[in-house]
Amino acid sequence: MKNNFKLTVLILAVTVATTISNVGICANTSVKDAKASVSVTNSAVQYETVDPLALVANPQNYLNKKIKMIALFDKFSTIGLDYPPVKKSSKDYISFIIKRPDVENKGQTIPLSELKFIIKRDKAEKLIDLESGDKIEIKGTVFSTALGDPWVDVDEVKMLEPKPAKSKK
Repeated sequence: MKNNFKLTVLILAVTVATTISNVGICANTSVKDAKASVSVTNSAVQYETVDPLALVANPQNYLNKKIKMIALFDKFSTIGLDYPPVKKSSKDYISFIIKRPDVENKGQTIPLSELKFIIKRDKAEKLIDLESGDKIEIKGTVFSTALGDPWVDVDEVKMLEPKPAKSKK
């Protein structure tokens, strides 16, 4: 009978300990989940407006910073993809190039190839109608300065104005 009493006390102790442990786990989980949802809904991402040429001149100053700029789209490309230090596969990403802003009003079209914009393919597919000369706003994060150039992981591209139509003479 003494052994039965000890066994009953042991089972009761294990049951109480398990119940308390489970309550603690459930409480921690719900608190973590609540914090995660609050941080997501309350976070407003701030982007620093940057001139493309200033970014190219001093890429290190913008490393790991959220940036935005207005530029003229040039073309989609594969430049910079599959470069090992950057780790962006051409299977999952595509890059694009903008026009140099310092010559756009001089009748010349020169790509600013030193500035590498990398965007996920599923996002790029929504931009397939972009044409060379369209005015766009780009938001993203400078994630690398490999080769001394800025590499931007693009979060968003917004079409602002289509390229001006050529006048027929």
